[in-house]
Amino acid sequence: MAMTRMLSGICTAGYVNEPHQASVLQWVRPVKEFNSLLLGDMSFASGQPVQVGEVVALNLICPRPDLTHAEDWLTDFVHFRPRLLRRLEGEQRAAFLEKHVDRDPAAVLIRQTRSLCLLRPEQVWARFSLDTYSGKYEARIGFRLTGVPHARSSRAEGIPVTDLKWRALGRCWLQEGVASRDTIRVTLDHDALHERLGAETLYLSIGLSRPYRQQMWALVVGVHPVPDYAASIDYDNL
Repeated sequence: MAMTRMLSGICTAGYVNEPHQASVLQWVRPVKEFNSLLLGDMSFASGQPVQVGEVVALNLICPRPDLTHAEDWLTDFVHFRPRLLRRLEGEQRAAFLEKHVDRDPAAVLIRQTRSLCLLRPEQVWARFSLDTYSGKYEARIGFRLTGVPHARSSRAEGIPVTDLKWRALGRCWLQEGVASRDTIRVTLDHDALHERLGAETLYLSIGLSRPYRQQMWALVVGVHPVPDYAASIDYDNL
């Protein structure tokens, strides 16, 4: 449900086949004993990185909850490589996403008692920007969810997206973007975004950052339109 960019490596998260009252299935975020995950940790024996939508076997050793990040599990990536079991596609993928929409997203976005959830917002908009001078690239998504007044996500600029595939799509779209001084931008409102994606529905995986200055920030760690979209990820330029 998430393969994301971090400054020091990557982060990943998904469901395991254990029931959960709010999220239907239990979220898990694999972590290592020391240091951040690297792309090689979440790659198959063939060298191909794991991608969102794949059902994968991992060697989860034991839970390693870290305050709000209750979903952390210590994982052995040395003796047991990730193994692909199957991939969710088409109607099966759409049904899975619909079934697993979180029943209490405020626990993540407002109360911060856990750190991962799947949403189906009523409104979604997207922004991409590239500073051609510094090379700084940003992908952001804003959304509104009934009954959950999360201030940062409902602003025009939205919140950061760390999803590798979505960031790759944004780089592609920026080739047709509007340039202003040293910045190229693409901004899409709800209708324009759905039209460009050819999407009937759009789901978002939301994760909370690690604490920084006694705060945790919401991030979009997975973007899941129905139907799905195609994008080629340049793993040397995330």
